[in-house]
Amino acid sequence: MLDAVAVNFKSILDFLSVYVPFTQPLEILRSLVDVSIVSYLTYKLIQLVKETRAWQLVKGIVVILIVAMLSDWLKLRTLAYILNRTIELAGFALVVVFQPELRRGLEQIGRSNFKGFFSFDEKDTTIHTTFTIEEIVKACTELSRTKTGALIVVERETKLGEIINTGTRLDSSVSAELIINIFTPNTPLHDGALILRNNKLKSAACFLPLTDNPNLSKELGTRHRAALGITEVSDCISVVVSEETGKISYALNGGLTRNLTPDILRKALNKNLLEKKSVNKKLALWKGKSK
Repeated sequence: MLDAVAVNFKSILDFLSVYVPFTQPLEILRSLVDVSIVSYLTYKLIQLVKETRAWQLVKGIVVILIVAMLSDWLKLRTLAYILNRTIELAGFALVVVFQPELRRGLEQIGRSNFKGFFSFDEKDTTIHTTFTIEEIVKACTELSRTKTGALIVVERETKLGEIINTGTRLDSSVSAELIINIFTPNTPLHDGALILRNNKLKSAACFLPLTDNPNLSKELGTRHRAALGITEVSDCISVVVSEETGKISYALNGGLTRNLTPDILRKALNKNLLEKKSVNKKLALWKGKSK
């Protein structure tokens, strides 16, 4: 038994020695450095793509590659032929599809320093998320009282890098006072949306896509239509304070819930930001009340 294990281990070493010469320490060090650099660059590339909605496209391409390999293995010739031809043309298609991300990535490399390049983001804890929710509720309560219009977008799994780049970067901690000040009328950042990412105020005065839903009430203005529009193309959460009535609304998955109290808003944010949900499960919304 031990002899068989030794033979197998020796065979593995012989196979690896073709790529990593174990008898030469300098070559081993070079190989380790080589693998480490490639692994790190791959990680940074994935991290860069995940900053935008292109991450969803990347996952789709990975699925196509997996299906193509399975079709070859299962001898599904027609499906394999179609997928293989698709993959051959994918190189040209990716340049077109990911053109904004490629340009942005090159710009980021050109203006980044080594400190920023080698930094790693830490995951926020439940305590930080709870604090963020409380600050949003506190700010919306005050904005509702003074009938100050506001549009707050909380990013989730689908990244909103393109939207964030349309506004003014903040990268600041969340506080109700700062949110209130941003939406104060006649200030530079009051017009547009405030984007939150990873419990940070990421960008203000951002432009959002408007919904094309023809069945919306005529009472809804541009702010509400923008809140719905962004939730139709991503899984983010939008909170709106009406400038005319001071009512608080909540948008998710293309649905709008209106006339929320601060307590209901808090429950909605806790439900969708703190509780774990399955990927394919649709989140239910309360039936909207008349304005």
